Amino acid sequence: MTMTAELFDPGNHEPLTRSAWDETRVRNAIEQIVASTLEALEPRRFWPRSEEDDYGRAAERDRALWIGATGVLLALERLGAGVGEAGLYEAYLEQPDIPGSIGLMNGETGVLLVSWRLAPTQAMEDRLLELVTENLRSADNELFDGVPGTMLAALHLYEATGEERWRDAWLVCAERVWELFRPDPELGCRIWVQHRRGRLIRSIGAGHGFASNAHSLLRGRALLGEGWAAEVEQAVADTAATLAIREDGLVNWPTAADPYWAKRFATRVQWCHGAPGLITSLATLPRDPRTDGLLARAGELTWRAGPLAKGASLCHGTAGNGCAFLALHARTGDALWLDRARTFAIHALEQVEASEPRHSLWTGHIGAALYLRDCLDAWQGMPIVDYV
Repeated sequence: MTMTAELFDPGNHEPLTRSAWDETRVRNAIEQIVASTLEALEPRRFWPRSEEDDYGRAAERDRALWIGATGVLLALERLGAGVGEAGLYEAYLEQPDIPGSIGLMNGETGVLLVSWRLAPTQAMEDRLLELVTENLRSADNELFDGVPGTMLAALHLYEATGEERWRDAWLVCAERVWELFRPDPELGCRIWVQHRRGRLIRSIGAGHGFASNAHSLLRGRALLGEGWAAEVEQAVADTAATLAIREDGLVNWPTAADPYWAKRFATRVQWCHGAPGLITSLATLPRDPRTDGLLARAGELTWRAGPLAKGASLCHGTAGNGCAFLALHARTGDALWLDRARTFAIHALEQVEASEPRHSLWTGHIGAALYLRDCLDAWQGMPIVDYV
């Protein structure tokens, strides 16, 4: 990529812990996070919102997947401490986080997907299909509210039920997403344009841009057919290579492919924007020297940058960065990446211990607990993006 940008801002990071990996300590920390989360649960009201998660939502307490009760309930279930659906969907309909939103992370689709996972009904399935179909008209073109997000719901339902209507729905979404992955003469590669908050932006990261859109296609590659899947994989690999910023054997990606937005939003090293999210999103691309080298150098950049000073979270914290090491370990089998993931896990654990409880999947402690569990067992992928 021709634009200049620093690989990362050292001020966003902090020195790595000197504490060694300790499995007993990690298991105890997971138990403590789960206990704290259950203790804070209020029937029908769910969890209080952290001041750090106040994004001007209309609801008094968040219900949706991004920073609300939906994500926390899913994490508790995955950690073996589930409390069921707990009236989540009904409570959300009474007071949605963003009225009218039907997207995956902010809206009804995510809430209904997890509610179905915890207490499935035919009515829920039918409504989910309506939402996936309705969202084909979305102009957002990104994970949170657009088709790349809701198509994941269709894929999860297809994998769980085997029903052809879900396969068909996913393929219709895939055709739409692929159609919008257009060659850009300025960049010399394909890119998506996002319509977000009244602005146009060619975002690159896993939170809102290229990486997660690509992952939504790669995640269902078995449904694409051999020829289409190969075309998607090649195009994604080409775009990742073209947009990469390289310096001293390290690799990162800017927040956006637009010089204006890239300058306004500094290059970051976190899951939502930067190398960690590119790694977790693209780690299942076919092995080849170019892609292997690109992802490995991005992993090295993530390690050298160090833990994020923002805290332990998945989205923009130490746990999310550590997930990149787990993804690289799964891709390569190299124990170095698992060792680094576990070191970041201990650091994230200490960040949790030093902070006030924060109850959300993507920005809070329960998401860090999922990461700790993955460092104990095996890489499961990112919640919702890879599994539900």
